[in-house]
Amino acid sequence: MLSRVAENLYWTARYIERAEDTARLVSVNSHLLLDLPHHTALGWSTLIDIMGCESRFDERYDRRNEKNVLHFLCVERDNPGSILSSLASARENLRTTRDVVSREIWEQINELYLDVREQSDAGLSPRRRDSFLKRVIRGCQTVTGLIEGTLSYTATRCFIELGRNLERADMTTRIIDVRSGNLLPKDPEELRPFENLQWMSVLKSLTGYQMYRQQVRLRVRGPDVLRFLLQDRHFPRAVARSLESLSWELQSLPRHDRALAAVALVRAEVLEADVQSLARSPDDLHAFIDELQIGFNNIHDAIATTYFARFDDVPRAVTAEAEEDEED
Repeated sequence: MLSRVAENLYWTARYIERAEDTARLVSVNSHLLLDLPHHTALGWSTLIDIMGCESRFDERYDRRNEKNVLHFLCVERDNPGSILSSLASARENLRTTRDVVSREIWEQINELYLDVREQSDAGLSPRRRDSFLKRVIRGCQTVTGLIEGTLSYTATRCFIELGRNLERADMTTRIIDVRSGNLLPKDPEELRPFENLQWMSVLKSLTGYQMYRQQVRLRVRGPDVLRFLLQDRHFPRAVARSLESLSWELQSLPRHDRALAAVALVRAEVLEADVQSLARSPDDLHAFIDELQIGFNNIHDAIATTYFARFDDVPRAVTAEAEEDEED
């Protein structure tokens, strides 16, 4: 397989996963805020922190209100992390390499992008928000299902899985980091009665609520949620499970030593973490998540320098010209 093809597949998977996780996050936050008192500190600003795009947002908007944050995260063309931009980038990365995947995968990604672009042109009103987010989530899930059901276990599938699992691990830690800062002991007092509800929102952001209840069988508690999302080896979106999947995929590729070693280091750090201690200290948890983020960057660097012809720390954005290309 050409390195350019491998890189395009890797980034296609990362962008699809990013679009789905962003849609889930916005959806769950919308429902959570309906259940919290209006005077609470939680709001839409937290989502900007989760996505790590504070400076980019502040350059374009003067207020972090609901309207601005939703537009920025969902349909802002100048935000490479928005749902629209993520799907545009996924489409463009796959467009030039679509001959290595099934036609159904390309058609689903193309159709999903065109639907989201049409919605963005029409405007994202509060009335349309819920159906828009559900459409994105189901569309991305359909892509994942088509990959699972139509792709042979070759290098094509391997690089898609590498991208998806690394992006999943990254988004899981981002959600834990920012949400935990509002949930752990230094909470404002008025939020304590709603602590259980907020931890439920963390689980639901990652579609883990039902699986958590099946495995833990206790009320939703911070330390248990952290252990489940960081260290569980059965839940697909848990960090440990995502890293384990990365290891499996890398072992099927040649010259995997450096990337596999990078994954092993981060995985050991996750499994050996003292969750009870982290749950008692928001500052320690934040520092721990920062270390994991550095580890994820090291994994990406190892994959990129080993398998991709052009090394790039920053995901390649879609150009204006690319969006005007053929829309099969």
